[in-house]
Amino acid sequence: MSLTERLLTISPRGHLLSPARYVPSPNADARPPGTEIDLIVIHSISVPPGEYGGSGIEQLFTNRLDADEHEYYREIADLKVSAHVLIRRDGALVQFVPFDRRAWHAGRSAYRGRRNCNDFSVGIELEGLEIAPFERAQYASLTRVVTALLVAYPGLSAERIVGHCDVAPGRKTDPGPYFERDFLTKYR
Repeated sequence: MSLTERLLTISPRGHLLSPARYVPSPNADARPPGTEIDLIVIHSISVPPGEYGGSGIEQLFTNRLDADEHEYYREIADLKVSAHVLIRRDGALVQFVPFDRRAWHAGRSAYRGRRNCNDFSVGIELEGLEIAPFERAQYASLTRVVTALLVAYPGLSAERIVGHCDVAPGRKTDPGPYFERDFLTKYR
């Protein structure tokens, strides 16, 4: 049984997804007291742009990006960003921030009049660019991740899944027009 076929669970104490590889990011902090997780924000990322499978995303999210390694890295090496989960092109899962903590993924953002979406959301990155389709294995893993989140956090619902472009319009365009927003019904 492949990773994209396995049932995923979230530990109630550690708020980690199993079986995902855990790579802790320092770019996270405590959520505001009493905050309920009630939004999922889908992103896309490729570091460097258009190159997949390398270590750039993990280096970026763990503040280990070497600005001399690639010209693009000079532009982003000082960023302090993260996400809760990365879904690689082959569907493999990497978790950077436990779900009960605030990952730094949405930046200046608002959803239905509420600002600072990082406070109450889970950020999921799909490895890819918003100008190209994502892989079937990514949608299969995304469906399993979202299903596990819906079970673990009662404030979440299928109706409260948005793109980064939806919470930061005019500033962000990901996950882009190729993202299949009906993934939950197509990949179950």
